[in-house]
Amino acid sequence: MQHFDIIIRNGIYFDGSGADGAAREIGIVGGRVAAVSELPLEASDSTRIIDAKGRWVCPGFIEPHSHYDAEIIAAPELAESVRHGVTTVMTGICSISMVCAEPEDCSDLFTRVEAVPRDQVLPLLEKMKSWRSPAEFRSFFEGHPLGPNLVPFIGHSDIRVRAMGLKRSVSKVKPTADEMQAMEGMLHEALDEGFAGLSTMTTKLDRMDGDRAWAAPLPSTFARWSEYRRLHSILRRRGRILQSAPDAIGKINIVAFFLSAMGWFRKTLKMTLLTVLDLKSMPRLHVLGPLGGWMANTFLRANLRWQFLPAPFVIYAYGLDFNSFGELADARILRDVKNPEDMYAEAAKPGFRDIMRRNMKAMLSAGLWHREFADAWVVKCPDQSLVGKNFSEIGREQGKDAIDAFLDLALEHKDALRWGVQFAGERTHVMRKLCKNKQVHVGFADSGAHLENMASYNFPLCMLKYMRDAELEGQPVLTPGQTIHRLTGELADWYDIDAGYIRQGDRADVVIVNPEGLGPEVFEMEDAEFPAFGMTRLVNRNDNAVDAVLINGRVAYTKDDGLAPELGKQTGFGRFLPVRGSAESVLGTAQQATA
Repeated sequence: MQHFDIIIRNGIYFDGSGADGAAREIGIVGGRVAAVSELPLEASDSTRIIDAKGRWVCPGFIEPHSHYDAEIIAAPELAESVRHGVTTVMTGICSISMVCAEPEDCSDLFTRVEAVPRDQVLPLLEKMKSWRSPAEFRSFFEGHPLGPNLVPFIGHSDIRVRAMGLKRSVSKVKPTADEMQAMEGMLHEALDEGFAGLSTMTTKLDRMDGDRAWAAPLPSTFARWSEYRRLHSILRRRGRILQSAPDAIGKINIVAFFLSAMGWFRKTLKMTLLTVLDLKSMPRLHVLGPLGGWMANTFLRANLRWQFLPAPFVIYAYGLDFNSFGELADARILRDVKNPEDMYAEAAKPGFRDIMRRNMKAMLSAGLWHREFADAWVVKCPDQSLVGKNFSEIGREQGKDAIDAFLDLALEHKDALRWGVQFAGERTHVMRKLCKNKQVHVGFADSGAHLENMASYNFPLCMLKYMRDAELEGQPVLTPGQTIHRLTGELADWYDIDAGYIRQGDRADVVIVNPEGLGPEVFEMEDAEFPAFGMTRLVNRNDNAVDAVLINGRVAYTKDDGLAPELGKQTGFGRFLPVRGSAESVLGTAQQATA
């Protein structure tokens, strides 16, 4: 008789392949799926039984775009993702990794861009960062008590700072031959160690932290295309992935990305780009982006996917601290001054409001934000009568326009004014189409970043809700099996990682979903304490949707008991997950060196 550590009974089983669900019992032994049976499995006295009646038993979800680089060091359980069924996360995105550069450099690259407190991250890195190479990074995380599995990218800004020094890396100087070779060497080592690929950044909207290069764009944005091309060639030869973002303002360099991805007369460069959303600022992006991707994949023989967030994209801000003010050419000073008091002093100057109005109307340079205060609402304010109203309504009541209403309240209340705006995802029918579109990958969630501003930790549940609602309305888009495949097996296959399936022999990363729990609360956010960084953050807490989460065959979370007490404290849950073929890549590199 087979002894099982865990048996999952009475559930509807989805293996991650896209197949329809079926009634099956799942037996788990030693962290692996040992049996998938139509017949009842026999339990021993020590077998844990999980009753999944009326539930979907799915592979653990994959998040291909997180910024957990700091949190995974401080609080490796990654609780807000695990509680929503995410069992594998990718880090080192958007050119920012914490692998090769010094602790202060890593902090300055990361904290302002991702809106995570520098006074928490820098001491953390100074205390914990004992690694300065991809091999040492892997060694550290193989001994770290991970919650979800970790699949890292190496960031171009990270290796550029290490090779050139911080100040040279954010200047227009071209790297020397030795500096370029150093970057190439770090990239090769990362790929040898099983990193998924390289991340770069070409849009200059994000700005650095610290005293040495305050408000400078990320180092990756200073690279010439010839520098990108040399790094791309390594990825192409070794079959690894480029993650990047075209210029959000100019947008012209998307052509260069498409040509780099081209597979005519050479090996294809796999590429994943930010982003396709149903943006209010670009209402046809949901058509043009996938169309461009289809043309590149069809006529240029590319292998390109856009990243997509299958959830409403809602941002909260405090007073004048709003990242998208960086998109305003003349009013960018609100983002570039370091002292918050100076920011408010700038906004109080005569003539600033005219500058703001002129910039708000400059739609030729539109970025992610649609620049409409009439579409932004008050979340918290000392004047409770204003909560829930948008700035246009407040302006009408006070005899002023929406911009004046906003600036008056921000100058009066500063950070005590909390307000929200939805950038994307307002049109449900468009979101449903994008959930199905084969030119996109789901999972652009930014987990671990913008802690007080946004929360999409539960993006897989949002997608399941979109598809289930469509089916209940008699207008099905994807079956449950197809939806789960998009969140699991499809991503695992494209990124070439050992995840995304729960067939016999697979590692037992499992989430048990209650479809009846996919209600409107899935789209809601709330504040919760985050002790690791001594702050509160926005989270998703739709606890009726997930009954249990298993990582490596161990119960990491249940609805009734919450997070396992040993999660994030003991090894044995998630692990460093090298891409498949890493050993072959090491052998190939050694052979090239010998030749």
